[in-house]
This record gives sequence, C-alpha cells and structure tokens, in this order.
Amino acid sequence: MAAKHHRIRKFTSVTRLHFARLVCRSVLLILLVIWYIRFKLGMGDGLTAELEKYPVILIVTWMVFVFEMILRFFPSEYESPGCQKQFACNYIKSGNTDIDVPENHATFLVALIWIIFNGIFGALHMTGILDDEIMILLCSVYSVCDIICILFFCPFQTWLLKNKCCSSCRIYNWDYAMMFTPLFFVRRFYTWSLLALSIALMLRWEITFFRHPERFSENTNEYLRCENCTEKLCAHKRQLWRFWKSVERYTAKRLARLRKP
Repeated sequence: MAAKHHRIRKFTSVTRLHFARLVCRSVLLILLVIWYIRFKLGMGDGLTAELEKYPVILIVTWMVFVFEMILRFFPSEYESPGCQKQFACNYIKSGNTDIDVPENHATFLVALIWIIFNGIFGALHMTGILDDEIMILLCSVYSVCDIICILFFCPFQTWLLKNKCCSSCRIYNWDYAMMFTPLFFVRRFYTWSLLALSIALMLRWEITFFRHPERFSENTNEYLRCENCTEKLCAHKRQLWRFWKSVERYTAKRLARLRKP
C-alpha cells in the first residue's frame, strides 16, 4: 500500500505572530519567576517593587497588552478569524437562516468554573496566604497558557465547548478577561486598567453576539467555514500531532532494540 503523504502547510503571518507572542510571554514569565525566587530567598524585593524599579519593562508590557486589546475592537488582518467574526465586514451570508451555535450553553459552565477556580485563589489572597506576587505570576502563567490553547491544545475546546476549531470558538474574546482575572486582587493602576479594558472587550463581544448571533454560526456565516479559513491552525495542530506520534514510534523502536539481549 502506498504511503500517505501529507502536504506541509506553511505558517501564516497570524500564526507566526502567535508564536512570537508565546516566546515573549514565556520570557516574561521566566523573568518574573526568577524575581520571585530571589524575593523569597531574601535577595531582592517583591515582584511589584521589582517591576516598578524597572519601569521600562513595566510600561512596555502594559502598552503591548493594551495595544493587543485595542486592536481587537476593530477589524484587522493581524488577528485570528476566531475574534474577527464579530464584525459585519466578515459576515458572509450563506443563505441559511438557521442560527446554530451548539457550544453556547457550555459558555455558562466555562464562566462558572473560571469564577470558582479564581475565587479560590482570591480567597487565599484575601486571607493573606497568597500575596500580590503570586497573583501576578498566575496572570503571567495564564498569558502563556492562552497561546498554548491557540497553537497546541485547548481544554475548553476539547472537554467543554466541543467547537471544531478556534475560528468557531464561542468565547474567543474572553481570553484577555480570563488572563487578567487575578489582577483584580492587585491594587495598582497598571493591573486594574488591564483588567478593565479586557472586561470591556469581553462585553463588546457578548453584546455583538446577542445582537448579531448570525455572525457566530457556521450555518449562517460562510466566513467560519473551513474553505474560507485564512489561518489553518487545525492543519498545524494535526502536523504537530503527527510529529509527536512519529517521535513516539521512534522512541518505542529504540527502547525495543535496547531491551534485546
């Protein structure tokens, strides 16, 4: 039987931007972890003090996140189709009037789980068990996980929403609000301003959904159909899955050879 050949797709500009974000956010997380460890070892100040000691890092990070969120309020070719479907310019009428967003009911479950999960951290913070530094670290961890969900694996998609891909994701524009949730407990202008803007972005998304649900349904909006997708993240995820499977097969063969007498 002839072997199957899979055409390797090149990364789109949007996907490359996601990888750049992943690298930058990972570097920031590593830096924050190092500062936190130094603080716990008595070799430095807390994270908030260290960040304010280096205003360039703080201001640049704040401005980058603010710019990314403001960009989401407008149509942009540098953003994923998943968050662009809300705009009228990306609504391609299919002729079908049956609006079907199957994962819509699961959004309430996602919201409930997220509130309870972060409420636990918030309660621990208010009782003094966790400090502001931990909440900032948690926010940074969320920021890295956000890109991992887009590029590699999303537990919300797989276990709760069951959507086919990021383009059809019902809660795509919740990401920044979810990311910055821990900052509610850190009383600084730069933390609360990020959280406030992220909530405004999520509210804009939800208002658009309830006013124009037809833009969020593949049945009524051809923009969400695979043949019109400009990002092809699902193809890249399949390529990654095939790569890991090949690594597993190679590793299994090597181990089998090593076990032979």
